[in-house]
Formats: sequence, structure tokens, C-alpha cells
Amino acid sequence: MSRRLRLGMVGGGQGAFIGSVHRMAARLDDEWELVAGALSSDAARAAASGAELRLAPDRSYTDFQAMARAEAARPDGIDAVAIVTPNHLHVPVARAFLAAGIHVICDKPLARDLDEGLQLQALARQTDRLVAVTYN
Repeated sequence: MSRRLRLGMVGGGQGAFIGSVHRMAARLDDEWELVAGALSSDAARAAASGAELRLAPDRSYTDFQAMARAEAARPDGIDAVAIVTPNHLHVPVARAFLAAGIHVICDKPLARDLDEGLQLQALARQTDRLVAVTYN
């Protein structure tokens, strides 16, 4: 590939340990570049986190659903999103990005139960997108 893969992140803003772990891991092989994020649902914290990570202000979001829609519509939109939110948000965030046609990388656990996991599997197949689960 002639460019780094464009990564978005939901969660993982200032004070969040696991977000920094995922960002470091994504840079290890120099194939990924963090370009967008909904790093916090708090507007001030999201903006501060985005600025700290050198995200363009128009790619620092406070709402993951708005991020999914906006990034899917961009010609330079993200190739995949890393979900590093509290566990109860993994499924809704994954659904939003899969529905937008964006590949998903989710911190463990993928879902709260088997039924939710199977629903995500069906949506991934329907949208022809990948879902990966990390075990750091």
C-alpha cells in the first residue's frame, strides 16, 4: 500500500490508559496513522484530547455516530476504527461503524453476551466489513 492506513478511535482520550496502549500498538509497524477520533463525549475533553494527539479539529468528534457518518462520507475517511470505550459501549459503537461501511477493531470484550456478538457477526457479513477483537 502506498500510504499508511487511516485509523479512527472511539474512547481513549485524556486519562484513559487503554487508548494510549492501542495507539502505541498501532504505530509499531508504522502502517497506521491516527487521523480521527471521538475521544470523549465531553466536548472540552474531546477537543483537548484531539489537539494533544494532533488531530485536525474537524476530525475530533464528541459523538461516535456523527464520526461514523462523517468519516464514511470523506474521500480520505478512516479505513478502520479502534473501539476503546467502556465495555457497555462496544456494541453500539461497532454497529454504527459497520453500518457506515467502516472496519472495526474492538478491545475485548466484543459484546456483553453471545447474542450481541452474533448480531455483530451478521452485520459484519452483511456490510462485508471486518471485525477484529484485541487482547492486550
